[in-house]
Amino acid sequence: MKCPFCQSIETKVVDKRETEDNLVTRRRRECLKCTKRFTTYERVELGDLMIIKKDGKREPFERNKLLRGLRRACEKRPVPTEKIDEIASKIEAKLRNTEKQEIDSKKIGELVVRELKKLDKVAYIRFASVYHEFEDIKSFEKEIKDLKK
Repeated sequence: MKCPFCQSIETKVVDKRETEDNLVTRRRRECLKCTKRFTTYERVELGDLMIIKKDGKREPFERNKLLRGLRRACEKRPVPTEKIDEIASKIEAKLRNTEKQEIDSKKIGELVVRELKKLDKVAYIRFASVYHEFEDIKSFEKEIKDLKK
């Protein structure tokens, strides 16, 4: 594994952990040259999963796109990066366990909304405002009112 700081290929694994769902291996590494530490993640690469967009177009599932959406919703919130990665892994596992090769993008949005609602209410509202396409302040007020119940 190449060190992201000094580009040396001489590194050692300091700590190794499996995620709760056992889908990802997290490795804490130390560079033997510059002694800086960094984290790597290892996951099984499974067959192509196609996402059907609102307009009917199909595109391959991209875990990084899911992570970007989650990170954007959680931006400047007290949500650990590890928790965001766990949610992405959980959602990806659910998608792959459906035994379908094509999944509607709406299904992904529903899974993200459900997880963010449990994790952080502000992140949930941020994501929901885009996902549900809020058109005015009344839409926000209604969603916040429902959230308070």
